[in-house]
Amino acid sequence: MKKIDHMAEESLKDRSVTYISDKDKKKLSGAIASAAAALVFFAAGLLLNRIDPAQASVAELLYLISVLIIGIPVLATAVKGLLHKDVSASMEMLVSVAMLVAVLDGQFIVAVLIPVILTVVHFFEEKSIMGGRDAIEGLKQMQAHSALLLVDGKEREVNAETLKEGDVILVKSGMALPIDGTVLQGEANMDQKSLTGESLPKSVGKGDKVYAGTTSIDGLLTVRVDKAYEDTSFNRIVQLLEHAEEMKLPEALLVDRFMKYYIPFVLAVAALIWFFTKDISRAVAVLVVSCPCGYMLVSSAPIIAALGAASKRGVLIKNPAFIEKLTQADSFIFDKTGTITNGTLEAVEIKRFAAESEEELLKTAAAVAHGSLHPASKAIVRLCKELDYDMDYTITETAGNGVTGKKNDDVILLGSRRYLEKTGYALPCDDAETGSTTWVAKNETVLGCVVFRDILRDDAAQTFDALRRIGVKRISVMTGDNRVEAQKITESVSVDELHCELLPEQKLELLKKEKEAHTVVMVGDGINDSPALREADVGVAMGAMGSNTAIESADISLMNNTMSNLPFIVLLARKTKDVIDQNIIIAFLTSFIMIFLAAIGVISPILGAFLHNAGAFIVLFNSARVTKTEEEQEDEEDEEKEAEEPRNAPDEPAE
Repeated sequence: MKKIDHMAEESLKDRSVTYISDKDKKKLSGAIASAAAALVFFAAGLLLNRIDPAQASVAELLYLISVLIIGIPVLATAVKGLLHKDVSASMEMLVSVAMLVAVLDGQFIVAVLIPVILTVVHFFEEKSIMGGRDAIEGLKQMQAHSALLLVDGKEREVNAETLKEGDVILVKSGMALPIDGTVLQGEANMDQKSLTGESLPKSVGKGDKVYAGTTSIDGLLTVRVDKAYEDTSFNRIVQLLEHAEEMKLPEALLVDRFMKYYIPFVLAVAALIWFFTKDISRAVAVLVVSCPCGYMLVSSAPIIAALGAASKRGVLIKNPAFIEKLTQADSFIFDKTGTITNGTLEAVEIKRFAAESEEELLKTAAAVAHGSLHPASKAIVRLCKELDYDMDYTITETAGNGVTGKKNDDVILLGSRRYLEKTGYALPCDDAETGSTTWVAKNETVLGCVVFRDILRDDAAQTFDALRRIGVKRISVMTGDNRVEAQKITESVSVDELHCELLPEQKLELLKKEKEAHTVVMVGDGINDSPALREADVGVAMGAMGSNTAIESADISLMNNTMSNLPFIVLLARKTKDVIDQNIIIAFLTSFIMIFLAAIGVISPILGAFLHNAGAFIVLFNSARVTKTEEEQEDEEDEEKEAEEPRNAPDEPAE
């Protein structure tokens, strides 16, 4: 038996590229080992029967042992499923009945071969399904499990799971990050493709955030640990993907309800066939071909394919229920800053009031800005790349207003005019005409402000046009900025409504009103827009890399800032919904055709064991189409036409 177990493990080695989990490996290894052991006893019985026919009773005993080895696990699963009313064990229930009937009729060969063939066929079926989980399982391999901890200037390799917030690690060229952190020293180019889908590396330096699952291409970084190993955004993404994969759509629930009637229906058909034809083989064949493998995959296979296709583009789908809502979406509401704009604000003016110098003003602002993901905060940190600023403040961020930092008796405020005035500060001038302004105050003294210029994304107009082409009727923009600045930004894009100077709660009220007449998709940065993202029919967080708030509050998170992913997810949802509907029809038709052919004697029990998975493989093949959106298919058709044109063109006369 050890050799058989080893053989089962070896058979799974070739599948390491599909990143099967340990649980799945153990399950498949056990099934293959049982099938191999059953075949040994089965072959021994056949050999004994051929060598000495007088030992037929001994040969039948060997067959029976073979049936027990392969059949008991199947029967146990069937009984467990029956007791718990688990429709996912429907196949085991029908196969168990088929085996018992075959044994009672003395058809030991049939009783052995049916479950053995099913195991082999299911091995290849599982391989196909597991292949669709590569994006999820492969993602897990990208988080490093060890780190170089710096203690008193000396590096020591440790298990990444032992790292705690505040530890300092060294990241060398070629090393993957095990945690989320902040760069304290050094510069490097980081490969973030595994999380954002972006092929170009990102340059990072002092004050920049770096994330678990990304890899240093070059350079040497000293990084402060901001989150423990298990709390990283990377781990959160993996957990959400695994949870999303297990969720069921209304179509899947419909199939589950149908399965409650399907098994009694199949048993009744098999009994009637046996009663009228007196041919038990036909009844067994009906039971075998009716195994509902295709039904179990009608929604799970397309969802897995959709998750894989999305993750390759840096799109995290938290809730597959988006498929229902996105196919109906006719209204998109966008936040402005960091959503339809680049989010990489440019400082156009630095105004000093109580600050002795611009450097003092910027260093004070950066002391709290480094703990925020808001575009204005990130812009301030970029301005202070060459400056040494205090990073020991305890930071609290108030959505839609600003950031507060406290250290001993010192208090720093960084944020909008409204935030500081509400806190009790009297600001020296009106910033309504100057653009997007961020104010800095320390210990009840206004130090000054930084005026930023916000830039519309290059792909914003193109994305809005694409959304309208695929049927989105309304596109609105809402922002906390003043109207003058907002109108400058949106004047070059087609917007139905522009709402300005809104607080987070006002954005929420506006969204609720829009939902009364439309299916609404809210697109924001996930930081200031969390309530609105949760309230929308579908919430989409732009640039959610590193933000647990964005990942948790939105149904869909774009880890990068590529706006073209918005029409992509709408097309992906429509394609997934279409494929699920097609899969239901395929599964039903295939099963009933196979049952009919088995009933009239065209399909034998053994042949049925090979063919019963036909519906499942057709469903899997059809589900693979989810990875191609309508736009990609049109591009392929255009390329094919272009490739054919030179061949079809008339020959030009020779010169």
